[in-house]
Amino acid sequence: MTVRLWLTLALTGAVLVLPLFAPLTPACCPAPPFGKSVVNADQTVVILWDEAAKTEHFIRKASFKSEADDFGFLVPSPAVPELEESGSAAFPYLQKLTEPETKKVPRPSGGVGCGCGGAPPNDFSRVADKADVQVLAEKEVAGLKASVLKTESADALVKWLKENGYAFSPQVEAWAKPYVEAGWMITAFKVIKSKDAAEQARVAATSLRMSFKTDRPLFPYREPDPKDAAKALGANHRLLRIYFVAEARYRGELTKDEPWTGKVAWAGKLADGDRKKALELLKLPENTGPAEWWLTEFEDAWPYRAAPADVTFSRDPDQSTVRRPPILLYVSSPWPTDVTVYAMAAMVIVPPLVRRMRRDRNG
Repeated sequence: MTVRLWLTLALTGAVLVLPLFAPLTPACCPAPPFGKSVVNADQTVVILWDEAAKTEHFIRKASFKSEADDFGFLVPSPAVPELEESGSAAFPYLQKLTEPETKKVPRPSGGVGCGCGGAPPNDFSRVADKADVQVLAEKEVAGLKASVLKTESADALVKWLKENGYAFSPQVEAWAKPYVEAGWMITAFKVIKSKDAAEQARVAATSLRMSFKTDRPLFPYREPDPKDAAKALGANHRLLRIYFVAEARYRGELTKDEPWTGKVAWAGKLADGDRKKALELLKLPENTGPAEWWLTEFEDAWPYRAAPADVTFSRDPDQSTVRRPPILLYVSSPWPTDVTVYAMAAMVIVPPLVRRMRRDRNG
């Protein structure tokens, strides 16, 4: 079955405070406590796609902009996901690999320039009643408490959220319904601000890896319209950066009618040593993914508006390399660049030399 979506990290939020408090802006996800707002801020992810195994390893380094001390989010997946903490050091390492080249150039006159294996099989020992919510697994990972849920009723899911201290609303139920009807899992995460972040609006989460089977790699781009919550928090801009690793260069697609705004910033093959180092930093076995890596880096000024779909990826017909424009470091020459200086010097030096040469010939 072709996977429509796997997860929506910006999806249905869930607060960890009094469950009777409804969110002030229910269209926003994650959902905050009463009178509070939460939206996704900048995100950087690594998507490692194993075409042969039809397995995606999704490593997420994200931040939220929130007034709430505690909040959570729900993530749908077509099968029970494998959840593990990942290495945050891989992100600056990949950034270093794709940074622009610095070139020293003369300053112009008149101005300057500026293995894991696949996800566990979707196999259950019993078929739950429609009104039941099965807790298939519970795990603390990457500073989050995760509960993997299965149900055939969106109403039962909302009831479970209410009973377990999560926010609940008709918007949560409406979002969950298509996933529940398709037999997908819902993983409920709880995010708690650290003491150091208690006075700050922005919350950074530890890197988390989710590995799962899918026919086509994707990024969870779809979310309910976040513009009201973003406005309340003064959030105007956010950047989505995706390091996409596969056996070839890939491209991202949203819908036929609405192209994705993400652009390729860098694309090219990585050396074997860089592949091994990246896997080590990601805390993955050396045999994870393709034997040879092609890295495609996407940058997207992710707008605060409802998206029509998630971003899916496919092999790009264009397999050429892409590099960022070089950074030009202008250096000053010890010699003057103004030709007027040389002209004036010639007027002073040349006439005496000519007179001297004439005297030497006549003498």
